[in-house]
Amino acid sequence: MQDNLNYTFSGKLKTLSFIMMAIGVVAIAVGFATNHEQTWANLMHNNFYFLTIALGALFFYAIQYAAEVGWSVYIIRVPLAMSQFLWVSGAIMLIIFFAAGHHIWHWMHHELIVETLPDGKPNPDYDAVLAGKSAYLNVPFFLTRMILYFVIWYGFAYMLRKHASAEDMSGALQHHLRSRRLSIIFLVLFAITSSTSAWDFVMSIESHWFSTLFGWYTFAGIFISSLCVMALIVAYLRKQGYLHHLNQNHLHDISKFMFAFSIFWTYLWFAQFLLIWYANLPEEVVYFMLRQDYYKTLFIVNFLINFVLPFLILMTRDSKRQLFWMSALGITLFIGHWIDTFLMVIPGISGEHWTIGVYEIGTTIGFIGLFIFVVFNALTKLSLLPSRHPMLVESEHFTL
Repeated sequence: MQDNLNYTFSGKLKTLSFIMMAIGVVAIAVGFATNHEQTWANLMHNNFYFLTIALGALFFYAIQYAAEVGWSVYIIRVPLAMSQFLWVSGAIMLIIFFAAGHHIWHWMHHELIVETLPDGKPNPDYDAVLAGKSAYLNVPFFLTRMILYFVIWYGFAYMLRKHASAEDMSGALQHHLRSRRLSIIFLVLFAITSSTSAWDFVMSIESHWFSTLFGWYTFAGIFISSLCVMALIVAYLRKQGYLHHLNQNHLHDISKFMFAFSIFWTYLWFAQFLLIWYANLPEEVVYFMLRQDYYKTLFIVNFLINFVLPFLILMTRDSKRQLFWMSALGITLFIGHWIDTFLMVIPGISGEHWTIGVYEIGTTIGFIGLFIFVVFNALTKLSLLPSRHPMLVESEHFTL
């Protein structure tokens, strides 16, 4: 049986993506009419979440080339297509920054770091903590970093896609080798920017608080979220008659990544909590006090979905090798890490006033539709399989 190398994005899925985007637009429009501050918070939450999915996919793609991995070649075009969403996230993040930055990032209020008023009197709103961080947390430097992040991330996504296309056309080994070199460089930059962007976009929302584990914690969520979405796309393509050589061994490796990084995420989730609880420093414990006082149910659900379920279900070898369980856990963990991102972003913006209702879910549905539209359009631009990749045959016949 031969694979169809050209994917066509049409029919029910394309129509569904438009319907979902329309739902999102309506939810956002009504949200702005009723509570524009909460709507900006929802946009920040969802945009950061889908940004992490796209960025994690690019990380996965780069790892495969840097390590010369053979098993994943058969599915490698899926994370490459997912990474093309980065430019969309970048555009939305800039809109949020210019339109609602003062609402989301408290440190952007310049009057808080001025010690004296123009008339020489002490400023009653002066914040010594923010003033001490102002060399890093200031508008020009923050905006420069933001632009630099997306230039780096999407720049590498664009170059890697360009070499993938050239490899399909010519089959020259040089494109594979250049992809490997680019991937190695990207991984070094990713190690830096994934942490610093987490500090900037999320940790600085609660600018008095800090955690030395936050970059790692965010990275774990980035990778799991992207793995879940990648698993769902792979499962969908297989159901639609593509990826004929996808076998239980491929599913096993994808599920092993999901299982392993769920454990890693839990370790960081608990370690961050334990270190802050043990030190009992006021500027640190406020982060968890807010979430345990007003978000306690979500706090517990976050742990149960993102650790207990994957731990119990993916423990056995058989469950890792079944498309049903991989897909079911993909959906479950997608929801779980949406909740995790909600707990990272919303409390610092909305405090105790929060909801998960029609507007929040509608906004998320819109982002899902937009993500589907961008990613599946990207899948049509290249061959679904890297037909001239030097390790494609190894991947097609991969066994454990």
